[in-house]
Amino acid sequence: MLDAPCRPEHLFRYVSDLGSYPKWLGLVDRAEPAGEDAWIVDLRARVGPFARSKRLRMLRTVNTQPSLAVFERHENDGRRHAVWLLKAEVAPTDEGSRLTMHLTYSGGMLGAVVERILEDQIDDGRRRLLALIAAGA
Repeated sequence: MLDAPCRPEHLFRYVSDLGSYPKWLGLVDRAEPAGEDAWIVDLRARVGPFARSKRLRMLRTVNTQPSLAVFERHENDGRRHAVWLLKAEVAPTDEGSRLTMHLTYSGGMLGAVVERILEDQIDDGRRRLLALIAAGA
């Protein structure tokens, strides 16, 4: 959860476009447009000398401005894949807006070490997103 000193519309611009995620969420190494409401997303995490990466095709399946964006993995290769679902909810507060994000992953990659890395990335992402908002970027 993140409380931001801005209107929900402003915060929603950052979380409804996966192309902006590399600016503020270190886990997202790259997010390039891949059609209408779709992105090719490269996730990257490092543990000491080891790095793990994953490429996903994500589709924005819900875009209810300025309150809800939902992204789901949607590959075009005809194979079954682990579910990746990211939901970003933005709500107004007395001081600005509140962001709540939910990530669902059905694969087996997330162990205790990777979960810790994800928590660190989320904490860092909060700081970076607030800095972007403050800078008006």
